[in-house]
This record gives sequence, C-alpha cells and structure tokens, in this order.
Amino acid sequence: MPKIQLTVPERTLTPEGRATIQAELARILLRWEGAPDTAFFQSLAWSYLHELPHGAQITAADELPRFLVEATVPQGALSERRKAGLVTDATSAVLRAAGLTETDGLRVWVLIHEQPDGTWGAGGQIFRHADVVALAQGETADEVR
Repeated sequence: MPKIQLTVPERTLTPEGRATIQAELARILLRWEGAPDTAFFQSLAWSYLHELPHGAQITAADELPRFLVEATVPQGALSERRKAGLVTDATSAVLRAAGLTETDGLRVWVLIHEQPDGTWGAGGQIFRHADVVALAQGETADEVR
C-alpha cells in the first residue's frame, strides 16, 4: 500500500515523460517493495504528480529544475538493498522523463518515508505491515487479525 509523489517545475518533463512517469514510478515502488505484480496491488500503489509554477523552485546557485520523489511505505517494507534500488530506479526514471542524462542525477532527490506500523489506514480500518504481507501471500486482512 505504497504512495509515491513526484514534484517538478512545470514544463520540465517531456510530453511522453509526463504521460508515463506516474505509472512507471508506481511500478518501480511495487517492484522494490516485493509486491505481487497483480491488478489488486497495482490499484494500491498511488502516484501523484505535483507541478510547480515557473520560478517556484530554485537553488541558491541557479534556476535549473530539481525533481523531488517522495515514497511513503509501511515501516519495515524496504530493506537497505531495496531502498537503494528504489532510489536508483526512481532517479533514472525521472531523468528519462525529463530528457536528462545520468550526469544530472544530483538534481533528483528521492526521500523514503516509512510509516510506523499501526498508523496506515484504508477502507476505515488500520492496516499493519503483517496485513500487507499476508495480502501479498494470498490471505485476506481478516485472516491475519
């Protein structure tokens, strides 16, 4: 039940990149979480694109566009290896979507937010990491409780 958000200055993604980046980032996040590649889990991976107006994002040094990817996952869902893979793949995806190269990699930041267990709710109930793992293994949340 991950969430991924990309914040970019407007008009910095290519038309094709803008059309595909959200689904690509959601697939990357699911893959690194180890979730099954099913329609059910794909429907749980929410992806947001936030485009900032021109001039709303700069650095002290220049006005080159910067890109912020924020992934929110249940605490314990990502090992250190999985976090590193997520950062690498998300960075590459954003660079491609913006028509940039790996030399621009420091312009993409990826922040991983781990939601403490017992603080993720959906459908009017709390979902714990064990519930999500059970769902991935084919059980229902009610069978886990």
